[in-house]
Amino acid sequence: MKLVILDRDGVINYDSEHFIKSPAEWKPLPGSLEAIAKLTQAGYRVVVATNQSGIGRGLFDMDTLNAMHGKMHRAVQELGGRIEAIFYCPHSADSNCNCRKPKPGMMERIAGCFNISLLGVPAIGDSLRDLEAAVAVGAMPILVLTGKGEKTRATEELPPDTLVFADLAAAVEHILNKKP
Repeated sequence: MKLVILDRDGVINYDSEHFIKSPAEWKPLPGSLEAIAKLTQAGYRVVVATNQSGIGRGLFDMDTLNAMHGKMHRAVQELGGRIEAIFYCPHSADSNCNCRKPKPGMMERIAGCFNISLLGVPAIGDSLRDLEAAVAVGAMPILVLTGKGEKTRATEELPPDTLVFADLAAAVEHILNKKP
């Protein structure tokens, strides 16, 4: 099975320091939905792994998160793409759960649900915690410079072998053009 794991905010859609709290605030980054459609059409299964501490902070509820994700699913489907599943951590940063990236719990759950090893699976994010979660399970860390990506590249020491691309579309082009 060919699988790609994507972070949400800053990779698929615009991010905000004040959180994305409603479907109206969820706006796709240019080219991101088309990139997901290209992956789908090339036989990849696309899953999203996202920290959503706004739930734990009381900024929005599950119905609102589901509405945001419904909007994302519909927007991708309109372009011929598909997001197989969305995995999320609803806990706040101080909860010390195992599912909040950079901890590996969410990634391990993806591996278990799809019954595969994540060794070498592309995992695309815009923050160090996305990359660290990928490395923890042997996935291929890919940084995009959208969202927090520019700041991450400038201020953080990236894990070894991290690939860096301007945006999700460029990362997907690399994945699709890679020789097996």
